[in-house]
Amino acid sequence: MSELAGSKRQIPNALLERARELRKQQTPAEELLWECLRNRRLLNTKFRRQHNIDRYIIDFYCHDKLLIIEVDGSIHDTQQAEDAIRENWLKANGFSVIRFRNEQILNHIEAVLNEIANAIDSVSSK
Repeated sequence: MSELAGSKRQIPNALLERARELRKQQTPAEELLWECLRNRRLLNTKFRRQHNIDRYIIDFYCHDKLLIIEVDGSIHDTQQAEDAIRENWLKANGFSVIRFRNEQILNHIEAVLNEIANAIDSVSSK
C-alpha cells in the first residue's frame, strides 16, 4: 500500500496498478486533453492524469487548485448514480470538479480549455 497524499490513509496497490493501466489506455479524448494540459501548458498549471484520491481514480487532477477534471465517455451514461456519489464525496472533501463528455473535447477543445482556465482562475481567486 502507498500513502495517500497529505494524509495517513493508504492506497491499495491494486488501485495504484489500475491507475497505471489507465494511463497506458487513454481514450482519444483523454489523450487530446492530456496533450493540452501536460507540462504546465495551460496557465502554467500542473496536472496529473489518472491520479488516485482515496478510493477513486481521477482522470485529471491539479493538486495546487484541488481541481478535478473528469472525462465522460459512453460508460458514464449507465453509471450516473455512481458518478453522483463520487462527485458529492469529492466536493464534500474540498475538491472542485468539472466534467466534459468525450465529444466536447474532441469537437470543441478550445471551449473546453477556456472552461478549465476559468475554473483555474476561479479557484485561484477564492
